[in-house]
Amino acid sequence: MTTGHHPIGEPLPPRHHERLVRGDGRFLADLHPGQERHAAIVRSPLAHAEITGFDASAARDDPRCALVLGPDDLHTRTTAIPTVWRLPGQPPEGIPLALHTARYAGQPLGIVVADTPAAAEDLAQTVRLDLTPLPPLTTITDALAEHAPQIAPGAPGNKAGRIRFGSPQEDIDSAFARAAAVIERTFTLPRVAHCPLEPRGVLAAYDAGTGMLTVHASSQSPHAMRQDLCTVLGLRADRVRVIARDVGGSFGSKVLLYPDEAMVCAAAVALAGTVRWVESRQENLTCAYQGRGQRTTARIAVSEEGRFLAFDADILADLGAYATQAGSGPAQVSALTLQGPYHADAAAATVTGVYTTRVPTGAYRGYGMQEAAFVRERLIDEAARELGIPPGHLRAANLIGPRELPHTTHTGLTYDSGDYPAALRRARELARRPPPPDPPWIRRGTAVAAAVEITGFAPSALLEAYGIAWSGWEGVRLRINHDATITVYSGVTAVGQGIETSLAQIAADKLGVPVDWVRVELGDTDTAPHSDLSAQASRALVLAGGALVIAARRLSDRMRTLAARFLGADATDVEQHTTTAAPSSATAGFRAPHDAWITWRDVVHRAYRGWGAPSPTDLIRLEESVDFDPPQLTFAYGAHAAEVLVDLGTGRVTVTGYWAVHDSGVLVNPLIAHGQITGGIAQGLGQALTEEAATSTTPQPSTLRDYTIPAAQDIPEHLVVEHLCTPSPVIPGGFKGLGEGGAILPPAVIAGAVAAAVPEIAHTLTTLPLTPTRIHAALRAAGIPAEGGLR
Repeated sequence: MTTGHHPIGEPLPPRHHERLVRGDGRFLADLHPGQERHAAIVRSPLAHAEITGFDASAARDDPRCALVLGPDDLHTRTTAIPTVWRLPGQPPEGIPLALHTARYAGQPLGIVVADTPAAAEDLAQTVRLDLTPLPPLTTITDALAEHAPQIAPGAPGNKAGRIRFGSPQEDIDSAFARAAAVIERTFTLPRVAHCPLEPRGVLAAYDAGTGMLTVHASSQSPHAMRQDLCTVLGLRADRVRVIARDVGGSFGSKVLLYPDEAMVCAAAVALAGTVRWVESRQENLTCAYQGRGQRTTARIAVSEEGRFLAFDADILADLGAYATQAGSGPAQVSALTLQGPYHADAAAATVTGVYTTRVPTGAYRGYGMQEAAFVRERLIDEAARELGIPPGHLRAANLIGPRELPHTTHTGLTYDSGDYPAALRRARELARRPPPPDPPWIRRGTAVAAAVEITGFAPSALLEAYGIAWSGWEGVRLRINHDATITVYSGVTAVGQGIETSLAQIAADKLGVPVDWVRVELGDTDTAPHSDLSAQASRALVLAGGALVIAARRLSDRMRTLAARFLGADATDVEQHTTTAAPSSATAGFRAPHDAWITWRDVVHRAYRGWGAPSPTDLIRLEESVDFDPPQLTFAYGAHAAEVLVDLGTGRVTVTGYWAVHDSGVLVNPLIAHGQITGGIAQGLGQALTEEAATSTTPQPSTLRDYTIPAAQDIPEHLVVEHLCTPSPVIPGGFKGLGEGGAILPPAVIAGAVAAAVPEIAHTLTTLPLTPTRIHAALRAAGIPAEGGLR
């Protein structure tokens, strides 16, 4: 029994904030080991071209030049980056560094290394590329056209493969045949840029004497990067070390090894030295992998009384020039989550990967789930409009109830626990407020939407079943040091989400010690337990936290047993006490029924001397390692409501109120949880209203003036986040993820609110973002005058 100390649930400020505010961060650009050289990437100026020449003689003749690697050099020094998550029928192609065909504007073709960044950039400009232009195919429509040239080897018709999830076709056909209303729409979910605060970067150092490659990277998944580097460069795993210290955001853009990053490491090996490359903002916006990018034709079948009979979707995924390691994974998640939190007699979705001559796509916050939510919730809104049923009532009538959980959807997802109707009811209640008088050119509307979020991704057995070549388990190593402090080692990484603080709270809570005794070490493949997936897919706290709960409980039991032997009592009768009135004078110890007492530190000191061990075969070192492979996924969920104003004259949509209700199980740190949900909402608002990666056949100058992300003034002042708590029954500690939850619903609920404000254009709200230009065109097409008239 432990009394007086329960850090889980406390809103502690994230530990990294003070350090970063002081300017003591260690981002990639802050690292200066000395003697490093600098790299610039030679990129294709065309979206599609045959490479017939790479003449770097001018660069090589310059005394500032240390190295140039072109396609032929890379061919002898590297192999392709392996792909991991593939579609059935996908061509067996890795991601080569040595290219003879450029498939997107900005694709890396070579690397130049010089003494300074400016010199490297200058010399890269002197490399002469001989290119034979090929037809660019920058859209899904272009790529699927009848006589379109083939982009990738082994992919006739530019189709990368196909997969179907869900009910048999006869069940789908039967449901639609008996429907009172069938709504079908084609939805366009454009590509978006990740825009992390810190762009990508690599600092690679190779020691020829030891054969050791040490890579500092702005990476979300150091172990996955190490594995791919071993393959690409032909190095042993114990000769590659990847370190990710501070990472200034990722949102999925840094979970994979990119060809340009691998080129930097290849250059370091070739030079037997240190090479640095930091991506520019323009490179990040035009050449880094992008998110989203789907065109979906979907339909819903609804009975006369408003019961959902079926969901059906055909998803075309724009993979870009090649399938990244994650490939079509986001689109497959869209198919799997199409049904959402609702009952239906049948549900199915088909995914087809399509190659285009654009930047490849990859993971983006809430990947697949945001797209599915937009499609599903818009169909529900349209069905409600056609049937004359309030959309909120239609949703409530079809939600899966708490007593019906666990519940397995038609696509095979088993929801574990929750109360979906309670979240919807609360979001609707929060959004109820009397509307102020508006001028005639303003329309006001409110909507609500619901979704589930896959978290704890993923059991290794599930990954094996889907042919995804990653491991899903997560390990931690928990050590009580000889001075009685505690260190947690985990394979997940910190990307601004406060995971260091949350893991420290879990360890402190379960060990019964003050939080400031705990230090969390992350991001170094030499010290961190193996982790393929690391901090992505709303899994870091769920799986690392679950493993830590197990480890801390075991170590706590060992400490209690050691204390009991000293106190001459039975371990079950010993109580642990922690006093934290002032952290600096915090005391922790164990008390026997007869009031005998031993401090935590004294127990630790005795243990490290080997005193008091129950038997000679027991461990002496106070350390526990746990590998936790979850028995199944766990699902968070939520409901969002939004109020918008639509200006009939300009088409501008202004969000005036936003309410989010989430259930992420046991919250370790409510302050961090609030920040994660709020940040996700802000990103979702950007995708709803402003963000769209432009289509181009050449790399265009691009800045954040060209690509509009949300600013402070775009976030409504009235933004409310509330939490329910249904502990996960499958994760030790009851945790569920929440990192993606805030981003999933904003596009769906904003579009629903616009439809409620201006029902005359509701059927047109199928393409994101809802820019003033798009809304203005829809208003004029519907014959709605700019002045609005009487309401």
